[in-house]
Amino acid sequence: MNSMPNQVAIVTGASYGIGKATAIALAQEGYSVFITDIDKKALIDTKTTIETFNKNVFIADLDIRNHQQINQVIDDACEIGKLYLLVNNAGLPSLRKPTVDISVEEWESLMNVNLSGTFFMSQSFGKKLIQQGEGGCIINIGSTHGHVGFKGASAYGIAKAGVIHLSKVLAIEWAEHNIRVNTISPGSTMTESRAESFSDPIRKEELLSRIPLGRFCTPDEVANAVLYLADPKSSYVTGQTILLDGGLTSA
Repeated sequence: MNSMPNQVAIVTGASYGIGKATAIALAQEGYSVFITDIDKKALIDTKTTIETFNKNVFIADLDIRNHQQINQVIDDACEIGKLYLLVNNAGLPSLRKPTVDISVEEWESLMNVNLSGTFFMSQSFGKKLIQQGEGGCIINIGSTHGHVGFKGASAYGIAKAGVIHLSKVLAIEWAEHNIRVNTISPGSTMTESRAESFSDPIRKEELLSRIPLGRFCTPDEVANAVLYLADPKSSYVTGQTILLDGGLTSA
């Protein structure tokens, strides 16, 4: 385990999948890890796993639609040590529905979590980093849906495209404060939220047929990309997107 004394990493949506793998990987690097989910009881397994090798793990309820909760989590994380990293992973899964059938409520629900939640988490975190005056890093979890169009995934794709653009804008605005902001855009990833899709052999084959490498992404592969972007060795990388798509968008 590398030594990252008093450096705090916040990971949202860390109860399973990409968020869980990322929290564990960061804890293995020596970060003090502050993990959140809408119900902190869902974080117990992640916390227990981390505590076997790093006691500096903290959990909190966080609904990223709630500005008061966002600010409270950021304030609480400041009490642990020096803020350094935010991984905006929390979000709703893709809404597979024709555009003409999407209701106002469905649109607003997805946008409020996947785009607005990411925006206001970044805003609150960025304010604290600017006050600290020592720089830091934000990594937003995007999606290939934000880069290419997929039938029946308009709302999700638009939200993720917004997240990708948000990273670019913040990278420019906050460069003078040595705050780097980047995006990781995975393709289809083997997580619990995708289990239903992957259990359908026809749907699974349809998804795999578009991927040159012929397999899905794993949460650990996303976590490894987070480690790369968070590392000081990546100090000249900002405003960029790493596509983990097995070649999907290369065509």
